[in-house]
Amino acid sequence: MAATDTAGGLSKEERDAVKDRAKELRDEAKAGKNREAGEKAVAKAIAEMPESDAAIAGRIHELVAEHAPQLMPKTWYSQPAYANKEGKVILFVQSAAKFKTRYCTLGFSEDAALDDGEMWPTSFAVTEITPAVEKRIAELILRAAG
Repeated sequence: MAATDTAGGLSKEERDAVKDRAKELRDEAKAGKNREAGEKAVAKAIAEMPESDAAIAGRIHELVAEHAPQLMPKTWYSQPAYANKEGKVILFVQSAAKFKTRYCTLGFSEDAALDDGEMWPTSFAVTEITPAVEKRIAELILRAAG
């Protein structure tokens, strides 16, 4: 069966992501709102990424810490994520390798404060962190965190 074969419903990558999420939920229940545990989990997730995605995710992690320190680092489907005080994920980084896509993704959940009229983007392909991209990401983080 190929990795992208969905004849059984979910692809192998999707099944693995569901298993990862179940483990994360068990770990979160044990750790509670422990920033140190969240930082360690995010650092581990970034370290497991390919170098190019790790560089992007690492810089986004720094930008979140700088511009929205109230967000709690955690993992979500084994990827770096940041949650509000209610524990709801506001933004996340998804490595291209996770689902064999061609670019790293910065994504925002429905709880992110990005609403803008009748339509707004909720995810962004990130191939490189330039000063302009960094500025845009910082603006999005500030808005998303409320």
